[in-house]
Amino acid sequence: MNGATPTTLELRDIHLPEAISWWPPAPGWWFLLGSIILIIAAIFLFKRYQKKQALKKQVLAEFENICTQYQSDKNAIALIQSMSILLRRACISFYPRSEAASLTGKSWLAFLDDTSKEKVFDTEHGQLIATAPYLSENTKLDFDAENLIHLCENWLKAQPNKNHDRAGSKS
Repeated sequence: MNGATPTTLELRDIHLPEAISWWPPAPGWWFLLGSIILIIAAIFLFKRYQKKQALKKQVLAEFENICTQYQSDKNAIALIQSMSILLRRACISFYPRSEAASLTGKSWLAFLDDTSKEKVFDTEHGQLIATAPYLSENTKLDFDAENLIHLCENWLKAQPNKNHDRAGSKS
C-alpha cells in the first residue's frame, strides 16, 4: 500500500432472473397429461367393450334357455316363436332400432342374411322365423328343429360384440 486511497468499485446491483412462467409446461407435464388422457380413453373403451360383450353373453344365455326348454317339452311352435322373438330382440340390440325393428317378411329375412356370414334365411327353416309369431299353438309343422337351432345359433354367434355402422347410420 503506497499510500493510495482505496477506491470503491462502481458495481451494479445483482439482477435476479425472471420468475419461471407456468406456460409452456415442461415436457414431463405434457407426458403426464397425455398419459392421463390415454388411461381415461382406455377405461372408457374397456367399459364399452365389456357392455357389448355382456349383451352378447346374455343373448347366447337366452338362446341356451330356449334350447333347454325345447329339449324338455319338444314344442316346435314354441321353439320357432321363441327363436323369432330372440332374433328380433338381438337385432334391435346389435343394430340401430330404426333399421331392424320395423322389418317383416322377406325384408326381415334379407336383413338376417345380410348380417350373417351365410345366406341361409331364404331357406324353408329361415322362412319359418318370419312367420312364427303368427302361428297358432295348434299348427302342425314338419321341420327339422335341430337345423333351425343350428341356423339361429350360427347367426347369433356371428354377430359382433358391438353395434354395426350400416349404411351411414351411427351406433
